[in-house]
Amino acid sequence: MRHIWQVARWLFVDLLQSKFERLVDSFLEERVGIVESFLDPDLALRMKNNLLNLQEENRLRDAGVGNNAKLVEDKKRRRDKIYWLDRSHQNQDENAFLDLVDTYIEFLNRTCYTGIVGYEFHYALYQPGAFYKRHLDQFKDNNTRAFSMITYLNESWQPGDGGELCVYHPHTEQLITPTNGKCVFFRSCELEHEVLLSHQPRMSITGWLKTH
Repeated sequence: MRHIWQVARWLFVDLLQSKFERLVDSFLEERVGIVESFLDPDLALRMKNNLLNLQEENRLRDAGVGNNAKLVEDKKRRRDKIYWLDRSHQNQDENAFLDLVDTYIEFLNRTCYTGIVGYEFHYALYQPGAFYKRHLDQFKDNNTRAFSMITYLNESWQPGDGGELCVYHPHTEQLITPTNGKCVFFRSCELEHEVLLSHQPRMSITGWLKTH
């Protein structure tokens, strides 16, 4: 039995390593890392249900623009609702996701010497009619956000549902569909991007890996 458990653990570690490598390789090649099924379907479903429960309990808040004292609500720029993840919530699913992030950060720091020391993540819900206009994720007065990381929680997403992530490269635009379990990864200071108008409820876990 112990041998079977060890083999299962090795296979799980190898699977994670492969996902992390594909995410980093595509980032190095295209400036935007993308990997399908970063979240396994079971965890993605539980996170989605958590988000929907938070919505039903009226615990989501309108997202703002800016940081600290400069934070303001601007419905002309963004209309999503958010809820910050925190281990103090003692939510098993949130912690499972943050454990995955911790493992990914350990991989990044070990293989790419990125110097990540922290992170922040929130649920994001875009109801039909919601969007987030073109922007950069790094604040003008704070450069601790090193990488942006988005993981989607949308089952059965169809063409025409909208809500694509549009990333602005120097000479082209890249459209990324928010399909279930997919993870997107890029430098917070480099690429402007926007969330296009959503025609269906669009859910994600959005966050940033941070340096000092």
